[in-house]
Amino acid sequence: MAQLDFYSVWAVLLELAVAFGPVPRIIWEHREVQLIHFHETGVSNYSTLLLREDRDVLYVGAREVIFALNAVNIAEKQHELHWKVTEDKRTKCAVKGKSEQTECRNYVRVLQQLNDTFLYVCGTNAFQPTCDYLNLIMFELEGKNEDGKGRCPFDPAQSYTSVMVDEELYSGTSYNFLGSEPIISRNSQQSPLRTEYAIPWLNEPNFVFADVVRADQNSTDGEDDKIYFFFTEVSVEYEFVGKLMIPRIARVCKRDQGGLRTLQKKWTSFLKARLICTIPDRNLIFNIINDVFILKSPTLKEPVIYGVFTPQLNNVGLSAVCAYNLSAVEEVFSKGKYMQSATVEQSHTKWVRYNGEIPNPRPGACINSEARALNYMTSLNLPDKTLQFVKDHPLMDDSVTPVGDRPRLVKRDVKYTQIVVDRVRALNGTIYDVMFISTDQGALHKAISYENGMHIIEETQLFPNFEPVQTLLLSSKKSRRYLYAGSNSGVVQSPVAFCDMYTTCFDCVLARDPYCAWKPLEGSCVNIFQESETERNWIQNIGGDASSCSDKVKENSLQHTFKHGSTAELKCSQKSNLAQVVWKFRDDILRVESPKYRLLEKALLIFNLSEGDSGVYQCLSEEKVKNKKFSQVLAKHVLELKKVQHTTASPVVAAAPIEASSPIPFPPTGSSFLSCVGCGPPPSPTSIKPDVWSSTDSLKVMLLQPFLNDQAQHVSARGPFHLFCLATGPDDSHFVWKKNGQEMKTCITEQSHRLFDGRVHVLSWVKDSVSGNTKYKCSFISKIGNTSSEVLIKVEDKDSVGKDGWTKELDTWRTVISEHDKMMQNWRKTWETCNKKSSLSCTKE
Repeated sequence: MAQLDFYSVWAVLLELAVAFGPVPRIIWEHREVQLIHFHETGVSNYSTLLLREDRDVLYVGAREVIFALNAVNIAEKQHELHWKVTEDKRTKCAVKGKSEQTECRNYVRVLQQLNDTFLYVCGTNAFQPTCDYLNLIMFELEGKNEDGKGRCPFDPAQSYTSVMVDEELYSGTSYNFLGSEPIISRNSQQSPLRTEYAIPWLNEPNFVFADVVRADQNSTDGEDDKIYFFFTEVSVEYEFVGKLMIPRIARVCKRDQGGLRTLQKKWTSFLKARLICTIPDRNLIFNIINDVFILKSPTLKEPVIYGVFTPQLNNVGLSAVCAYNLSAVEEVFSKGKYMQSATVEQSHTKWVRYNGEIPNPRPGACINSEARALNYMTSLNLPDKTLQFVKDHPLMDDSVTPVGDRPRLVKRDVKYTQIVVDRVRALNGTIYDVMFISTDQGALHKAISYENGMHIIEETQLFPNFEPVQTLLLSSKKSRRYLYAGSNSGVVQSPVAFCDMYTTCFDCVLARDPYCAWKPLEGSCVNIFQESETERNWIQNIGGDASSCSDKVKENSLQHTFKHGSTAELKCSQKSNLAQVVWKFRDDILRVESPKYRLLEKALLIFNLSEGDSGVYQCLSEEKVKNKKFSQVLAKHVLELKKVQHTTASPVVAAAPIEASSPIPFPPTGSSFLSCVGCGPPPSPTSIKPDVWSSTDSLKVMLLQPFLNDQAQHVSARGPFHLFCLATGPDDSHFVWKKNGQEMKTCITEQSHRLFDGRVHVLSWVKDSVSGNTKYKCSFISKIGNTSSEVLIKVEDKDSVGKDGWTKELDTWRTVISEHDKMMQNWRKTWETCNKKSSLSCTKE
């Protein structure tokens, strides 16, 4: 194989990092949606979940505890079992160099249903893995304390996977204390089997998933049930600068008995192949597999395998979902070419395609009708020639390619961790595969593919502390469909859809959620699987065509009065990330790029109000779907002039003269100031009694976009760059900047603009240069609370970056805050005074 070029792959990643991924239409913050949480004080690592849908029970394996929860409401705990490590074992574990407080505990890693009465459970048990039987009637352990070696990892940080098939446990884990002997095994009283301890079989694998696919009962070929394992391992077939990781699928047969002489008590059916998840025309390779879900449904001709992937070099944050038909997998195992090792120059082993004669029966095949016709009734009858070939050639040369030869979904700026898939029939009869994909930041994406496109319906923040989702389960009961997510801190139960959060027909239909439909008579968005009506004159269109919705929406107007020269804030909240906010004044489109206006994320600011600003303001949401534009009014404000004489206080810092071309005095007289923080105390703005004309909301401290991590992240050594922070809060608010944890003493510029609802709008920026990687943090401080933003600035050589990364970032930022540039022009003299003061009294770090 040709040597892979590290730098060319990295360059492709950098080039494409900004090009991929649909945006979630809606982002539900944790506080916005109804989620059910389960957490016990002092308990952590809720990473093993088992769902008994027939009994509506969710079993949770955590550190030294097993819980039984009500699956309809996981806040209701039914049973609890403590499974702790003895003091003696903890001491012995600590002597071996492990942490007595963390690693030398019992982490439940295997939780499998053995039968109606028992669960088979295994725990790490202070690096002495132990398995037992959990009596579900008494909710007590039987006390068998079986050796868990090969069934459960020693180290809680090691990878593992398991599946119970006909009361026999199939598992992938490590077989020794050091974690250096990987194994795929079957725990069986009659026929225990395992893989060979050899690099061609398993080479430093990271196990992620295992599942069984039953043979078709109507088939005449007498095929066997097959168990599939998914993992990432170090490549043996490619040469690379370092360790190149390869995603694999491995397969064993349920009726495998091992060999009679060769491969005694070893798998005779073990074969593995590479899973391809690439963008061919871009040469972008996703070679780390993080999770797998096998979708099995009566409406499918065959099971479909969904896998979540990331690139090995993933500093740019890319993730992909690839889907594979099971027939494509079996085609590789039953008809594909094998690989063999070849010695090069007496020392180097290379893996190449095997083109020689293949023994009969085919190596690695399950015992089927064709084998039985040749009198091979079990694997114990197989000839040594076939078994020796399997032993030496477990790796297939052919690879498994995804459906459509490319990923279903590629998303930037996210790392996907887990996936489950639900199969949903929409109102028009069309069936959709709905993917639920969790992230390492505690979020969940819900996505569907439609008409050769991909749509992310929503993003839901499951965990408020943004911790990784470690495990994800789906309950697919027709009337009660839930998702269960486990993390280090607890378990979360979420509905599969938040239909009732859509308050208009447009929102309900534009969501393109197959679970949701609009009921015109009730004027509500409902989950179609929770409704019992047979007559369904409901509105649903997964393509997003909302033409059937009536545009008659009840509009509530907010009345405001104002004084001459004051500032108005008109609030308007828009949830859809695919929609554009348009403001109208007296039924005409408002040009918000004018210096008189500033468009915030959830409001419109109008400065220096005058009589000509009286009238009706409408905030509209415009969302375009398939060249159709759908508009709806989100908010309506009526401004009226207050008939009183207005007096203006003098400014603290004299503003620069207004240029002749400026249409209005901006910022408003007496409401803004500019200061150099770090060169002495900043002046306080003149105390002016605000014209409280609109908002009754309580004041809060809030950073505004762009945040620090949206700005420069790669700079040249000792090259200058700027960082900016923007926020609103009470009039006592101010910024504090830190560099590598230390408060910055250099002159930091801060520009404040007083709003007439009692808040201040503050812009703060620094100019700096560094020679090494440096962390910056800006904190917005006030008596009622604080908020902060931070970024790690990485110093890069110009050759590796291609050009100074900060230049592009700065240009983008300047475009975003173009209105502040206009403000700064009117403060030129004050700014020059500040610079002069900086050069005299401020010292650079």
